[in-house]
Amino acid sequence: MSTTDLSHYDPSQVPSGEKKKVTIIVSEWNSDITFALRDGAVKTLREFGVREDDIVVRYVPGSFELLYATAKTLQFGNCDAIIVLGSIIRGETPHFDYISESVMVNLGHLNTHTKQLSGSSYVPIINGVLTTNDKQQALDRAGGKLGNKGVEAAVTALKMLRF
Repeated sequence: MSTTDLSHYDPSQVPSGEKKKVTIIVSEWNSDITFALRDGAVKTLREFGVREDDIVVRYVPGSFELLYATAKTLQFGNCDAIIVLGSIIRGETPHFDYISESVMVNLGHLNTHTKQLSGSSYVPIINGVLTTNDKQQALDRAGGKLGNKGVEAAVTALKMLRF
């Protein structure tokens, strides 16, 4: 398990987001976590030149619904990158396993089929969905002692746009 802030990056290695459009899809479930991820992503995108008007934030009820929203965004979103943010916390039932696996596998599938879904170009999909054993682990990764996965997702989106 990590014990240091994982969100450090070299700003000189992050490309500009000028003239780029980014959609951020956020799960409302565990909103104290996911909204902190969102805030980190938006702040980072703005710091690297993405205009406020070029950042679209959409909300879905839970992490499973992130898949539908991502597919729809690919079809109709007119964006250069998609950042997907959610928080799935292990509970007492196997629900965590089913949802986590489904979200991860299908985000990967969507990422490799973006041209087919968007109809015009490849669009990087950045996975910022936390899968943790407990709420404290999620909080630690949403602006806590281990950084903010939303910041990491924004930096990754900018780097993938350069790819």
